[in-house]
Amino acid sequence: MKNKYALGLGLSALGLVAAACGSSSGTSSNGGSAGVNWSTATSAQQGGGMSALVAAAKKEGQLNVIALPPGWANYGELISTFEKKYGIKINSQNPDGSSAEELAALQSEKGTSKEPDVVDVGPSFALLGAQKGLFAPYKVQEWSQIPANAKDPSGKWFYDYGGYISIGYNATAFASNPPTSFASLLQPQYRGAVALNGNPTSAGAAFGAVYAAALANGGSFSNIQPGLNYFKRLAQNGNYVPVQSSPAVIESGQIKVNIDWDYLNSAYAAAVKGRVNWKVFVPANAKYASYYAQAISANAPDPAAARLWEEFLYSAQGQNLWLKGFARPILLPAMQAAGTVNQTYLSLLPTVSGNPTFPTTAQLAQAQQLVAQQWPTISG
Repeated sequence: MKNKYALGLGLSALGLVAAACGSSSGTSSNGGSAGVNWSTATSAQQGGGMSALVAAAKKEGQLNVIALPPGWANYGELISTFEKKYGIKINSQNPDGSSAEELAALQSEKGTSKEPDVVDVGPSFALLGAQKGLFAPYKVQEWSQIPANAKDPSGKWFYDYGGYISIGYNATAFASNPPTSFASLLQPQYRGAVALNGNPTSAGAAFGAVYAAALANGGSFSNIQPGLNYFKRLAQNGNYVPVQSSPAVIESGQIKVNIDWDYLNSAYAAAVKGRVNWKVFVPANAKYASYYAQAISANAPDPAAARLWEEFLYSAQGQNLWLKGFARPILLPAMQAAGTVNQTYLSLLPTVSGNPTFPTTAQLAQAQQLVAQQWPTISG
Protein backbone atom coordinates (compact mmCIF):
# COMPACT_ATOMS: atom_id res chain seq x y z
CA MET A 1 0.00 0.00 0.00
CA LYS A 2 1.32 3.39 -0.93
CA ASN A 3 2.61 5.22 2.13
CA LYS A 4 0.70 8.45 1.57
CA TYR A 5 -1.77 8.23 4.39
CA ALA A 6 -0.01 10.43 6.90
CA LEU A 7 -2.54 13.02 8.00
CA GLY A 8 -0.96 15.91 6.15
CA LEU A 9 -0.96 13.88 2.95
CA GLY A 10 -4.65 13.16 2.68
CA LEU A 11 -5.86 16.66 3.54
CA SER A 12 -6.94 19.31 1.08
CA ALA A 13 -5.79 22.93 1.23
CA LEU A 14 -7.70 25.03 -1.24
CA GLY A 15 -9.54 28.32 -1.60
CA LEU A 16 -7.21 29.31 -4.42
CA VAL A 17 -8.41 31.10 -7.53
CA ALA A 18 -7.34 30.20 -11.06
CA ALA A 19 -5.38 32.70 -13.10
CA ALA A 20 -5.00 33.00 -16.85
CA CYS A 21 -2.20 31.05 -18.51
CA GLY A 22 1.03 33.02 -18.70
CA SER A 23 3.71 32.68 -21.32
CA SER A 24 7.26 33.69 -22.08
CA SER A 25 9.63 32.63 -24.81
CA GLY A 26 12.55 30.28 -24.17
CA THR A 27 15.99 31.22 -25.39
CA SER A 28 18.07 28.10 -25.06
CA SER A 29 17.80 24.46 -26.03
CA ASN A 30 17.16 22.11 -23.12
CA GLY A 31 15.64 18.70 -23.72
CA GLY A 32 14.48 19.09 -27.27
CA SER A 33 13.45 21.53 -29.97
CA ALA A 34 15.94 24.16 -31.09
CA GLY A 35 15.27 27.50 -29.44
CA VAL A 36 12.94 26.00 -26.83
CA ASN A 37 13.88 25.69 -23.18
CA TRP A 38 11.38 23.13 -21.98
CA SER A 39 12.49 23.56 -18.37
CA THR A 40 10.82 26.99 -18.38
CA ALA A 41 7.93 26.29 -20.76
CA THR A 42 4.64 26.83 -18.96
CA SER A 43 2.51 25.15 -21.63
CA ALA A 44 2.91 22.91 -24.67
CA GLN A 45 1.78 25.81 -26.87
CA GLN A 46 4.61 27.96 -25.60
CA GLY A 47 7.09 25.33 -26.76
CA GLY A 48 5.58 25.01 -30.22
CA GLY A 49 2.68 22.64 -29.57
CA MET A 50 2.19 18.99 -28.71
CA SER A 51 4.17 17.69 -31.72
CA ALA A 52 7.20 19.68 -30.60
CA LEU A 53 6.77 18.48 -27.03
CA VAL A 54 6.52 14.84 -28.09
CA ALA A 55 9.63 15.17 -30.27
CA ALA A 56 11.60 16.80 -27.44
CA ALA A 57 10.48 14.19 -24.91
CA LYS A 58 11.41 11.34 -27.24
CA LYS A 59 14.84 12.90 -27.68
CA GLU A 60 15.32 12.87 -23.91
CA GLY A 61 14.17 9.24 -23.93
CA GLN A 62 13.45 8.81 -20.25
CA LEU A 63 11.41 10.03 -17.29
CA ASN A 64 12.12 9.76 -13.56
CA VAL A 65 9.12 9.13 -11.30
CA ILE A 66 8.93 8.41 -7.58
CA ALA A 67 6.50 6.86 -5.08
CA LEU A 68 4.23 5.29 -7.71
CA PRO A 69 3.54 1.64 -6.75
CA PRO A 70 2.12 -0.33 -9.69
CA GLY A 71 -0.94 -1.43 -7.73
CA TRP A 72 -1.91 2.07 -6.59
CA ALA A 73 -4.50 3.91 -8.73
CA ASN A 74 -3.49 1.72 -11.69
CA TYR A 75 -0.05 3.35 -11.97
CA GLY A 76 1.45 0.13 -13.34
CA GLU A 77 -0.72 0.37 -16.45
CA LEU A 78 -0.29 4.14 -16.70
CA ILE A 79 3.49 3.73 -16.75
CA SER A 80 3.52 0.87 -19.27
CA THR A 81 1.02 2.65 -21.54
CA PHE A 82 3.09 5.84 -21.58
CA GLU A 83 6.27 3.89 -22.33
CA LYS A 84 4.67 2.05 -25.24
CA LYS A 85 2.92 5.11 -26.62
CA TYR A 86 5.98 7.35 -26.74
CA GLY A 87 8.95 4.99 -26.55
CA ILE A 88 10.17 6.72 -23.40
CA LYS A 89 11.62 4.66 -20.56
CA ILE A 90 10.26 5.41 -17.09
CA ASN A 91 12.66 5.02 -14.16
CA SER A 92 10.54 4.36 -11.07
CA GLN A 93 12.23 5.18 -7.76
CA ASN A 94 11.11 4.24 -4.23
CA PRO A 95 7.62 3.06 -5.30
CA ASP A 96 6.34 2.80 -1.73
CA GLY A 97 7.71 6.18 -0.67
CA SER A 98 5.79 8.97 1.05
CA SER A 99 5.06 12.51 -0.08
CA ALA A 100 7.69 13.76 2.36
CA GLU A 101 10.25 11.47 0.76
CA GLU A 102 9.31 12.77 -2.67
CA LEU A 103 10.11 16.35 -1.67
CA ALA A 104 13.29 15.20 0.05
CA ALA A 105 14.41 13.50 -3.17
CA LEU A 106 13.90 16.72 -5.13
CA GLN A 107 16.36 18.38 -2.78
CA SER A 108 18.89 15.60 -2.21
CA GLU A 109 19.10 14.65 -5.92
CA LYS A 110 18.95 18.23 -7.19
CA GLY A 111 21.06 18.76 -10.28
CA THR A 112 21.66 15.05 -10.89
CA SER A 113 20.26 12.76 -13.56
CA LYS A 114 18.44 10.82 -10.81
CA GLU A 115 16.32 13.71 -9.59
CA PRO A 116 12.60 12.98 -9.97
CA ASP A 117 11.11 14.79 -12.95
CA VAL A 118 7.60 14.75 -11.48
CA VAL A 119 5.93 14.05 -8.15
CA ASP A 120 2.50 12.90 -7.00
CA VAL A 121 1.95 14.27 -3.48
CA GLY A 122 -0.72 15.05 -0.92
CA PRO A 123 -2.06 18.61 -1.04
CA SER A 124 -0.23 19.85 2.04
CA PHE A 125 3.05 18.73 0.48
CA ALA A 126 2.06 20.35 -2.81
CA LEU A 127 1.74 23.63 -0.94
CA LEU A 128 5.02 23.06 0.89
CA GLY A 129 6.90 22.20 -2.29
CA ALA A 130 5.58 25.29 -4.03
CA GLN A 131 6.61 27.47 -1.07
CA LYS A 132 10.11 26.02 -1.21
CA GLY A 133 10.40 26.70 -4.94
CA LEU A 134 10.69 23.01 -5.82
CA PHE A 135 8.12 23.03 -8.62
CA ALA A 136 8.03 24.46 -12.14
CA PRO A 137 4.78 26.11 -13.27
CA TYR A 138 3.04 24.30 -16.11
CA LYS A 139 -0.51 24.20 -17.42
CA VAL A 140 -1.72 21.14 -19.31
CA GLN A 141 -4.01 21.51 -22.31
CA GLU A 142 -7.02 20.61 -20.14
CA TRP A 143 -6.12 23.29 -17.57
CA SER A 144 -9.40 25.20 -17.88
CA GLN A 145 -11.35 22.05 -17.00
CA ILE A 146 -9.52 21.55 -13.70
CA PRO A 147 -11.67 23.26 -11.02
CA ALA A 148 -10.27 26.54 -9.69
CA ASN A 149 -10.14 25.16 -6.15
CA ALA A 150 -8.08 22.17 -7.30
CA LYS A 151 -4.97 23.86 -8.67
CA ASP A 152 -2.32 26.47 -7.98
CA PRO A 153 -3.13 29.60 -10.01
CA SER A 154 0.32 29.66 -11.60
CA GLY A 155 0.38 25.94 -12.39
CA LYS A 156 2.90 24.79 -9.79
CA TRP A 157 0.60 21.95 -8.74
CA PHE A 158 -2.80 20.61 -9.74
CA TYR A 159 -5.06 17.88 -8.43
CA ASP A 160 -5.00 14.58 -10.27
CA TYR A 161 -7.16 11.89 -8.58
CA GLY A 162 -8.80 11.11 -5.29
CA GLY A 163 -12.08 10.05 -3.79
CA TYR A 164 -14.75 10.35 -1.13
CA ILE A 165 -15.10 8.85 2.31
CA SER A 166 -17.38 5.85 1.94
CA ILE A 167 -18.92 3.06 3.97
CA GLY A 168 -18.08 -0.47 2.86
CA TYR A 169 -19.86 -3.43 4.42
CA ASN A 170 -20.39 -7.18 4.28
CA ALA A 171 -23.75 -7.39 2.53
CA THR A 172 -24.27 -11.02 3.56
CA ALA A 173 -23.75 -10.30 7.24
CA PHE A 174 -26.29 -7.46 7.14
CA ALA A 175 -28.64 -8.76 4.48
CA SER A 176 -31.82 -7.93 6.38
CA ASN A 177 -30.81 -4.46 7.55
CA PRO A 178 -27.83 -3.03 5.64
CA PRO A 179 -26.25 0.26 6.72
CA THR A 180 -27.55 3.35 4.94
CA SER A 181 -25.79 6.18 6.79
CA PHE A 182 -23.41 7.05 9.60
CA ALA A 183 -26.39 7.15 11.96
CA SER A 184 -27.34 3.57 11.12
CA LEU A 185 -23.93 2.31 12.29
CA LEU A 186 -24.87 3.23 15.87
CA GLN A 187 -27.39 0.36 15.94
CA PRO A 188 -26.66 -2.69 18.18
CA GLN A 189 -26.29 -5.04 15.20
CA TYR A 190 -22.98 -3.33 14.35
CA ARG A 191 -21.36 -4.07 17.69
CA GLY A 192 -17.68 -4.90 17.17
CA ALA A 193 -18.04 -4.47 13.41
CA VAL A 194 -16.92 -0.95 12.39
CA ALA A 195 -13.30 -0.12 11.54
CA LEU A 196 -11.26 2.77 10.16
CA ASN A 197 -8.20 2.83 7.92
CA GLY A 198 -5.76 3.85 10.65
CA ASN A 199 -5.81 6.45 13.42
CA PRO A 200 -7.35 9.90 12.74
CA THR A 201 -4.43 11.64 14.45
CA SER A 202 -1.99 10.33 11.84
CA ALA A 203 -3.92 8.78 8.95
CA GLY A 204 -5.66 10.85 6.30
CA ALA A 205 -8.35 8.24 5.58
CA ALA A 206 -9.35 7.97 9.24
CA PHE A 207 -9.26 11.75 9.69
CA GLY A 208 -11.51 12.05 6.66
CA ALA A 209 -13.93 9.63 8.29
CA VAL A 210 -14.24 11.91 11.31
CA TYR A 211 -14.81 14.91 9.04
CA ALA A 212 -17.46 13.02 7.05
CA ALA A 213 -19.18 11.99 10.28
CA ALA A 214 -19.20 15.65 11.32
CA LEU A 215 -20.92 16.65 8.08
CA ALA A 216 -23.50 13.90 8.64
CA ASN A 217 -24.25 15.16 12.15
CA GLY A 218 -24.78 18.87 11.70
CA GLY A 219 -21.13 19.86 11.52
CA SER A 220 -19.24 21.64 8.77
CA PHE A 221 -15.72 22.18 7.47
CA SER A 222 -15.44 24.77 10.27
CA ASN A 223 -16.82 22.40 12.92
CA ILE A 224 -15.50 18.83 13.16
CA GLN A 225 -16.69 18.43 16.77
CA PRO A 226 -19.90 16.55 15.82
CA GLY A 227 -17.71 13.95 14.12
CA LEU A 228 -15.68 13.43 17.27
CA ASN A 229 -18.90 13.20 19.28
CA TYR A 230 -20.21 10.61 16.83
CA PHE A 231 -17.17 8.35 17.16
CA LYS A 232 -17.31 8.68 20.93
CA ARG A 233 -20.85 7.29 20.80
CA LEU A 234 -19.78 4.59 18.33
CA ALA A 235 -16.99 3.52 20.71
CA GLN A 236 -19.23 3.67 23.78
CA ASN A 237 -21.74 1.43 22.02
CA GLY A 238 -18.95 -1.06 21.37
CA ASN A 239 -19.40 -0.76 17.61
CA TYR A 240 -16.02 0.78 16.76
CA VAL A 241 -13.07 -1.61 16.74
CA PRO A 242 -9.47 -0.32 16.37
CA VAL A 243 -8.51 -2.80 13.65
CA GLN A 244 -6.58 -1.70 10.56
CA SER A 245 -8.73 -2.35 7.50
CA SER A 246 -7.45 -4.54 4.66
CA PRO A 247 -8.79 -7.21 2.29
CA ALA A 248 -7.41 -9.88 4.65
CA VAL A 249 -9.34 -8.72 7.72
CA ILE A 250 -12.47 -8.21 5.61
CA GLU A 251 -12.23 -11.73 4.23
CA SER A 252 -11.57 -13.18 7.69
CA GLY A 253 -14.70 -11.49 9.02
CA GLN A 254 -12.71 -9.60 11.65
CA ILE A 255 -14.43 -6.43 10.47
CA LYS A 256 -17.75 -6.20 8.67
CA VAL A 257 -17.90 -2.43 8.10
CA ASN A 258 -15.09 -0.17 6.94
CA ILE A 259 -15.17 3.63 6.75
CA ASP A 260 -12.56 4.53 4.14
CA TRP A 261 -11.90 6.24 0.80
CA ASP A 262 -14.30 4.94 -1.84
CA TYR A 263 -11.45 3.92 -4.14
CA LEU A 264 -10.00 1.69 -1.42
CA ASN A 265 -13.33 0.18 -0.40
CA SER A 266 -14.05 -0.46 -4.08
CA ALA A 267 -10.64 -2.06 -4.51
CA TYR A 268 -11.35 -4.26 -1.47
CA ALA A 269 -14.63 -5.32 -3.08
CA ALA A 270 -12.73 -6.44 -6.18
CA ALA A 271 -10.06 -8.18 -4.08
CA VAL A 272 -12.54 -10.30 -2.08
CA LYS A 273 -15.08 -10.83 -4.88
CA GLY A 274 -16.47 -14.37 -4.83
CA ARG A 275 -15.64 -14.77 -1.15
CA VAL A 276 -17.23 -11.72 0.47
CA ASN A 277 -20.12 -9.69 -0.94
CA TRP A 278 -18.64 -6.26 -0.16
CA LYS A 279 -20.88 -3.30 -0.96
CA VAL A 280 -19.81 0.36 -0.95
CA PHE A 281 -21.71 3.67 -0.80
CA VAL A 282 -20.96 7.34 -0.15
CA PRO A 283 -23.43 8.79 2.40
CA ALA A 284 -25.38 11.59 0.70
CA ASN A 285 -25.15 13.85 3.75
CA ALA A 286 -21.44 13.23 4.39
CA LYS A 287 -19.54 13.94 1.18
CA TYR A 288 -15.94 14.52 2.21
CA ALA A 289 -13.39 14.37 -0.62
CA SER A 290 -9.60 14.45 -0.83
CA TYR A 291 -7.30 14.45 -3.85
CA TYR A 292 -3.59 14.10 -4.60
CA ALA A 293 -1.63 16.59 -6.70
CA GLN A 294 0.82 16.50 -9.60
CA ALA A 295 3.84 18.78 -9.86
CA ILE A 296 6.89 19.07 -12.12
CA SER A 297 10.33 19.48 -10.60
CA ALA A 298 11.84 22.93 -11.06
CA ASN A 299 15.11 21.17 -11.89
CA ALA A 300 13.72 18.23 -13.86
CA PRO A 301 16.57 16.50 -15.72
CA ASP A 302 14.05 15.53 -18.43
CA PRO A 303 11.84 18.62 -18.64
CA ALA A 304 10.08 17.79 -21.91
CA ALA A 305 9.29 14.23 -20.82
CA ALA A 306 8.00 15.59 -17.51
CA ARG A 307 5.58 17.89 -19.32
CA LEU A 308 4.51 15.17 -21.75
CA TRP A 309 3.79 12.88 -18.78
CA GLU A 310 1.42 15.47 -17.36
CA GLU A 311 -0.29 15.93 -20.72
CA PHE A 312 -0.75 12.17 -20.90
CA LEU A 313 -2.18 11.95 -17.38
CA TYR A 314 -4.72 14.69 -18.07
CA SER A 315 -5.79 13.28 -21.43
CA ALA A 316 -8.98 11.21 -21.55
CA GLN A 317 -6.79 8.11 -21.85
CA GLY A 318 -4.80 8.89 -18.72
CA GLN A 319 -7.81 9.97 -16.69
CA ASN A 320 -9.70 6.79 -17.61
CA LEU A 321 -6.72 4.66 -16.59
CA TRP A 322 -6.81 6.25 -13.13
CA LEU A 323 -10.54 5.54 -13.06
CA LYS A 324 -9.80 1.92 -13.97
CA GLY A 325 -7.76 1.81 -10.74
CA PHE A 326 -10.84 2.97 -8.76
CA ALA A 327 -9.49 6.52 -8.33
CA ARG A 328 -11.75 9.41 -9.32
CA PRO A 329 -9.83 11.60 -11.81
CA ILE A 330 -10.13 15.34 -11.28
CA LEU A 331 -11.55 15.79 -14.80
CA LEU A 332 -14.35 13.26 -14.22
CA PRO A 333 -17.21 15.81 -14.27
CA ALA A 334 -15.85 17.37 -17.49
CA MET A 335 -15.41 13.93 -19.05
CA GLN A 336 -18.95 12.93 -18.11
CA ALA A 337 -20.23 16.08 -19.77
CA ALA A 338 -18.12 15.41 -22.87
CA GLY A 339 -19.01 11.72 -23.02
CA THR A 340 -15.37 10.60 -22.82
CA VAL A 341 -15.52 8.74 -19.50
CA ASN A 342 -15.31 4.93 -19.49
CA GLN A 343 -18.71 3.95 -18.11
CA THR A 344 -17.59 0.42 -17.23
CA TYR A 345 -14.85 1.71 -14.94
CA LEU A 346 -17.14 4.37 -13.48
CA SER A 347 -19.81 1.76 -12.66
CA LEU A 348 -17.41 0.08 -10.21
CA LEU A 349 -17.45 3.16 -7.96
CA PRO A 350 -20.34 4.26 -5.76
CA THR A 351 -22.54 6.98 -7.23
CA VAL A 352 -21.88 10.53 -6.04
CA SER A 353 -23.76 13.61 -7.21
CA GLY A 354 -22.30 17.10 -7.55
CA ASN A 355 -18.69 18.25 -7.53
CA PRO A 356 -16.32 17.85 -4.56
CA THR A 357 -15.83 20.71 -2.12
CA PHE A 358 -12.91 21.12 0.27
CA PRO A 359 -12.08 22.74 3.61
CA THR A 360 -9.60 25.61 3.71
CA THR A 361 -6.14 25.43 5.26
CA ALA A 362 -7.36 27.26 8.37
CA GLN A 363 -10.35 24.95 8.77
CA LEU A 364 -8.11 21.90 8.44
CA ALA A 365 -5.61 23.20 10.98
CA GLN A 366 -8.38 23.75 13.52
CA ALA A 367 -9.86 20.32 12.82
CA GLN A 368 -6.50 18.59 13.17
CA GLN A 369 -5.93 20.26 16.52
CA LEU A 370 -9.28 19.10 17.89
CA VAL A 371 -8.76 15.54 16.66
CA ALA A 372 -5.28 15.39 18.19
CA GLN A 373 -6.63 16.60 21.52
CA GLN A 374 -9.73 14.45 21.76
CA TRP A 375 -9.18 11.21 19.85
CA PRO A 376 -7.04 9.50 22.52
CA THR A 377 -9.93 9.76 25.00
CA ILE A 378 -12.43 8.58 22.39
CA SER A 379 -10.52 5.50 21.24
CA GLY A 380 -9.07 4.60 24.62
